[in-house]
Amino acid sequence: MAAFARRKAQWLARPDPSRKRALDARAAELVRLLNARERFCSASSCDGRVIVMDTDGTGIQKKNCTWLLVTHDPCVKGDVMAALKKATGDVVFKFEPFVLHVLCRGLQDAQLLHSVAINSGFRNSGITVGRGGKITMAVRSTHCLEVPLSHKGRLMVSEEYIEFLVHVANQKMEENIRRIDRFHKGLERALETADTLFPEGPEKSHSVYVRRRKRQTAQEQAEPSRELEPHDDTESSLGLFAEIMI
Repeated sequence: MAAFARRKAQWLARPDPSRKRALDARAAELVRLLNARERFCSASSCDGRVIVMDTDGTGIQKKNCTWLLVTHDPCVKGDVMAALKKATGDVVFKFEPFVLHVLCRGLQDAQLLHSVAINSGFRNSGITVGRGGKITMAVRSTHCLEVPLSHKGRLMVSEEYIEFLVHVANQKMEENIRRIDRFHKGLERALETADTLFPEGPEKSHSVYVRRRKRQTAQEQAEPSRELEPHDDTESSLGLFAEIMI
Protein backbone atom coordinates (compact mmCIF):
# COMPACT_ATOMS: atom_id res chain seq x y z
CA MET A 1 0.00 0.00 0.00
CA ALA A 2 2.77 2.42 0.92
CA ALA A 3 4.62 1.71 -2.32
CA PHE A 4 1.52 2.43 -4.39
CA ALA A 5 0.86 5.63 -2.45
CA ARG A 6 4.40 6.85 -3.23
CA ARG A 7 4.05 5.92 -6.89
CA LYS A 8 0.71 7.73 -7.09
CA ALA A 9 2.09 10.88 -5.49
CA GLN A 10 5.06 10.90 -7.87
CA TRP A 11 2.86 10.28 -10.91
CA LEU A 12 0.33 13.00 -10.10
CA ALA A 13 3.12 15.49 -9.41
CA ARG A 14 4.43 15.18 -12.97
CA PRO A 15 3.54 17.90 -15.52
CA ASP A 16 0.76 17.02 -17.95
CA PRO A 17 2.48 15.62 -21.08
CA SER A 18 -0.48 16.20 -23.43
CA ARG A 19 -0.50 18.90 -26.10
CA LYS A 20 -3.17 20.95 -24.33
CA ARG A 21 -1.55 20.52 -20.88
CA ALA A 22 -4.95 19.89 -19.31
CA LEU A 23 -7.59 17.21 -18.89
CA ASP A 24 -10.34 16.89 -21.48
CA ALA A 25 -13.68 18.09 -20.14
CA ARG A 26 -15.56 14.77 -20.26
CA ALA A 27 -12.65 12.81 -18.81
CA ALA A 28 -11.94 15.27 -15.98
CA GLU A 29 -14.75 14.14 -13.66
CA LEU A 30 -13.83 10.49 -14.13
CA VAL A 31 -10.19 11.23 -13.35
CA ARG A 32 -11.13 13.14 -10.20
CA LEU A 33 -13.48 10.33 -9.12
CA LEU A 34 -10.72 7.73 -9.45
CA ASN A 35 -7.90 9.79 -7.96
CA ALA A 36 -10.03 10.48 -4.88
CA ARG A 37 -9.71 6.74 -4.07
CA GLU A 38 -6.43 5.56 -2.54
CA ARG A 39 -6.34 2.44 -4.74
CA PHE A 40 -6.47 4.23 -8.13
CA CYS A 41 -4.26 6.68 -10.01
CA SER A 42 -5.03 8.06 -13.46
CA ALA A 43 -2.15 7.69 -15.90
CA SER A 44 -3.53 9.16 -19.14
CA SER A 45 -6.85 9.95 -20.77
CA CYS A 46 -8.59 11.35 -23.82
CA ASP A 47 -12.34 11.84 -24.02
CA GLY A 48 -12.51 11.25 -27.80
CA ARG A 49 -11.61 13.49 -30.71
CA VAL A 50 -11.68 14.13 -34.45
CA ILE A 51 -8.30 14.91 -36.00
CA VAL A 52 -7.22 16.05 -39.46
CA MET A 53 -3.51 15.28 -39.58
CA ASP A 54 -0.89 16.19 -42.19
CA THR A 55 1.87 13.55 -42.36
CA ASP A 56 5.03 13.03 -44.38
CA GLY A 57 3.78 9.76 -45.85
CA THR A 58 6.17 7.50 -43.91
CA GLY A 59 3.32 5.86 -42.02
CA ILE A 60 4.68 6.97 -38.64
CA GLN A 61 1.95 9.40 -37.65
CA LYS A 62 3.28 10.33 -34.21
CA LYS A 63 6.42 11.73 -35.80
CA ASN A 64 6.75 14.40 -38.48
CA CYS A 65 3.06 15.29 -38.44
CA THR A 66 1.03 18.47 -38.12
CA TRP A 67 -2.46 18.65 -36.66
CA LEU A 68 -4.54 20.74 -39.03
CA LEU A 69 -7.74 20.27 -37.01
CA VAL A 70 -8.58 18.71 -33.67
CA THR A 71 -11.93 18.83 -31.86
CA HIS A 72 -13.46 16.91 -28.98
CA ASP A 73 -16.95 17.79 -30.17
CA PRO A 74 -18.92 17.01 -33.36
CA CYS A 75 -17.34 18.74 -36.36
CA VAL A 76 -18.62 20.25 -39.61
CA LYS A 77 -17.45 19.80 -43.19
CA GLY A 78 -16.42 23.45 -43.51
CA ASP A 79 -13.81 23.07 -40.76
CA VAL A 80 -12.36 20.00 -42.46
CA MET A 81 -12.20 21.73 -45.85
CA ALA A 82 -10.50 24.77 -44.31
CA ALA A 83 -7.93 22.48 -42.66
CA LEU A 84 -7.23 20.72 -45.96
CA LYS A 85 -6.23 24.00 -47.59
CA LYS A 86 -3.19 24.04 -45.30
CA ALA A 87 -2.09 20.52 -46.27
CA THR A 88 1.24 19.86 -47.98
CA GLY A 89 1.64 16.10 -47.43
CA ASP A 90 -0.57 13.06 -46.85
CA VAL A 91 -3.64 14.04 -44.85
CA VAL A 92 -5.48 11.55 -42.65
CA PHE A 93 -8.95 12.04 -41.15
CA LYS A 94 -9.32 10.24 -37.81
CA PHE A 95 -11.85 9.65 -35.08
CA GLU A 96 -10.32 8.38 -31.84
CA PRO A 97 -12.71 7.23 -29.07
CA PHE A 98 -12.40 7.66 -25.31
CA VAL A 99 -9.37 6.06 -23.67
CA LEU A 100 -8.38 5.96 -20.02
CA HIS A 101 -5.37 4.31 -18.37
CA VAL A 102 -5.52 3.77 -14.61
CA LEU A 103 -2.82 2.49 -12.26
CA CYS A 104 -4.41 0.14 -9.71
CA ARG A 105 -3.16 -0.84 -6.26
CA GLY A 106 -4.35 -4.44 -6.58
CA LEU A 107 -5.60 -6.85 -9.20
CA GLN A 108 -9.09 -6.84 -7.70
CA ASP A 109 -9.27 -3.05 -8.20
CA ALA A 110 -8.37 -3.41 -11.87
CA GLN A 111 -10.94 -6.21 -12.22
CA LEU A 112 -13.66 -3.94 -10.83
CA LEU A 113 -12.86 -1.23 -13.39
CA HIS A 114 -12.68 -3.81 -16.17
CA SER A 115 -16.16 -5.13 -15.38
CA VAL A 116 -17.63 -1.62 -15.47
CA ALA A 117 -15.83 -0.81 -18.73
CA ILE A 118 -17.02 -3.94 -20.53
CA ASN A 119 -20.61 -3.41 -19.38
CA SER A 120 -20.43 0.19 -20.64
CA GLY A 121 -19.46 -0.82 -24.18
CA PHE A 122 -15.66 -0.46 -23.97
CA ARG A 123 -14.98 -3.98 -25.19
CA ASN A 124 -11.31 -3.50 -25.99
CA SER A 125 -10.48 -2.83 -22.34
CA GLY A 126 -7.79 -4.88 -20.64
CA ILE A 127 -5.48 -5.33 -17.66
CA THR A 128 -1.69 -5.51 -17.83
CA VAL A 129 0.80 -6.37 -15.10
CA GLY A 130 4.24 -4.91 -15.66
CA ARG A 131 7.62 -5.09 -14.00
CA GLY A 132 7.55 -4.68 -10.28
CA GLY A 133 3.90 -5.70 -10.21
CA LYS A 134 2.60 -2.42 -11.67
CA ILE A 135 -1.05 -3.04 -12.59
CA THR A 136 -2.65 -0.92 -15.31
CA MET A 137 -6.26 -1.02 -16.42
CA ALA A 138 -6.93 0.41 -19.90
CA VAL A 139 -10.46 1.47 -20.85
CA ARG A 140 -10.62 1.27 -24.64
CA SER A 141 -13.14 0.95 -27.44
CA THR A 142 -12.98 -0.35 -31.00
CA HIS A 143 -15.18 2.15 -32.87
CA CYS A 144 -12.30 4.10 -34.43
CA LEU A 145 -12.14 5.69 -37.88
CA GLU A 146 -9.07 6.45 -40.00
CA VAL A 147 -9.27 7.50 -43.67
CA PRO A 148 -6.62 9.06 -45.98
CA LEU A 149 -7.82 12.22 -47.74
CA SER A 150 -4.87 13.57 -49.71
CA HIS A 151 -1.49 12.58 -51.11
CA LYS A 152 1.38 15.06 -51.40
CA GLY A 153 -1.06 17.91 -50.91
CA ARG A 154 -3.52 16.70 -53.55
CA LEU A 155 -7.06 15.92 -52.42
CA MET A 156 -7.95 12.35 -53.41
CA VAL A 157 -11.64 12.30 -52.47
CA SER A 158 -14.72 14.41 -53.22
CA GLU A 159 -16.33 16.98 -50.94
CA GLU A 160 -19.40 14.76 -50.88
CA TYR A 161 -17.30 11.93 -49.45
CA ILE A 162 -15.79 14.26 -46.84
CA GLU A 163 -19.29 15.29 -45.81
CA PHE A 164 -20.14 11.59 -45.42
CA LEU A 165 -17.03 11.00 -43.30
CA VAL A 166 -17.92 13.91 -41.04
CA HIS A 167 -21.41 12.46 -40.58
CA VAL A 168 -19.99 9.03 -39.66
CA ALA A 169 -17.45 10.56 -37.27
CA ASN A 170 -20.15 12.62 -35.55
CA GLN A 171 -22.27 9.49 -35.06
CA LYS A 172 -19.27 7.78 -33.48
CA MET A 173 -18.68 10.81 -31.27
CA GLU A 174 -22.28 10.72 -30.04
CA GLU A 175 -22.00 7.01 -29.21
CA ASN A 176 -18.66 7.70 -27.53
CA ILE A 177 -20.29 10.31 -25.27
CA ARG A 178 -23.08 7.88 -24.35
CA ARG A 179 -20.54 5.21 -23.40
CA ILE A 180 -18.57 7.66 -21.25
CA ASP A 181 -21.77 8.56 -19.43
CA ARG A 182 -22.63 4.87 -18.86
CA PHE A 183 -19.10 4.20 -17.62
CA HIS A 184 -19.19 7.18 -15.25
CA LYS A 185 -22.54 6.23 -13.72
CA GLY A 186 -21.60 2.55 -13.49
CA LEU A 187 -18.27 3.38 -11.86
CA GLU A 188 -19.95 5.58 -9.25
CA ARG A 189 -22.35 2.76 -8.35
CA ALA A 190 -19.59 0.14 -8.25
CA LEU A 191 -17.31 2.25 -6.06
CA GLU A 192 -20.15 3.11 -3.69
CA THR A 193 -20.99 -0.58 -3.38
CA ALA A 194 -17.36 -1.53 -2.75
CA ASP A 195 -16.83 1.29 -0.24
CA THR A 196 -20.00 0.37 1.66
CA LEU A 197 -19.29 -3.34 1.88
CA PHE A 198 -15.54 -3.15 2.43
CA PRO A 199 -14.43 0.29 3.67
CA GLU A 200 -11.00 -1.02 4.70
CA GLY A 201 -10.15 -2.70 1.40
CA PRO A 202 -10.70 -6.10 -0.23
CA GLU A 203 -8.08 -8.57 0.98
CA LYS A 204 -9.81 -11.77 -0.11
CA SER A 205 -11.00 -10.79 -3.53
CA HIS A 206 -8.75 -12.60 -5.97
CA SER A 207 -9.67 -16.21 -5.22
CA VAL A 208 -13.38 -15.40 -5.30
CA TYR A 209 -12.98 -13.56 -8.59
CA VAL A 210 -11.18 -16.57 -10.10
CA ARG A 211 -13.98 -18.91 -9.00
CA ARG A 212 -16.58 -16.54 -10.42
CA ARG A 213 -14.69 -16.25 -13.73
CA LYS A 214 -14.50 -20.05 -14.00
CA ARG A 215 -18.26 -20.31 -13.57
CA GLN A 216 -18.83 -17.50 -16.06
CA THR A 217 -16.46 -19.12 -18.59
CA ALA A 218 -18.37 -22.39 -18.30
CA GLN A 219 -21.64 -20.54 -18.91
CA GLU A 220 -20.19 -18.75 -21.95
CA GLN A 221 -19.02 -22.05 -23.40
CA ALA A 222 -22.51 -23.42 -22.96
CA GLU A 223 -23.98 -20.30 -24.59
CA PRO A 224 -21.27 -19.16 -27.08
CA SER A 225 -23.56 -16.77 -28.96
CA ARG A 226 -24.24 -14.63 -25.90
CA GLU A 227 -22.44 -11.27 -26.14
CA LEU A 228 -22.78 -8.14 -24.05
CA GLU A 229 -24.34 -5.19 -25.82
CA PRO A 230 -23.16 -1.63 -25.14
CA HIS A 231 -26.55 -0.76 -23.62
CA ASP A 232 -26.50 -3.62 -21.08
CA ASP A 233 -27.43 -2.25 -17.65
CA THR A 234 -24.31 -1.80 -15.56
CA GLU A 235 -26.35 -2.34 -12.39
CA SER A 236 -26.62 -6.00 -13.34
CA SER A 237 -22.89 -6.39 -12.65
CA LEU A 238 -22.98 -5.01 -9.10
CA GLY A 239 -23.60 -8.51 -7.76
CA LEU A 240 -20.31 -9.50 -9.35
CA PHE A 241 -18.56 -6.59 -7.65
CA ALA A 242 -19.89 -7.78 -4.29
CA GLU A 243 -18.53 -11.28 -4.95
CA ILE A 244 -15.21 -9.88 -6.16
CA MET A 245 -14.77 -7.89 -3.00
CA ILE A 246 -15.75 -10.61 -0.49
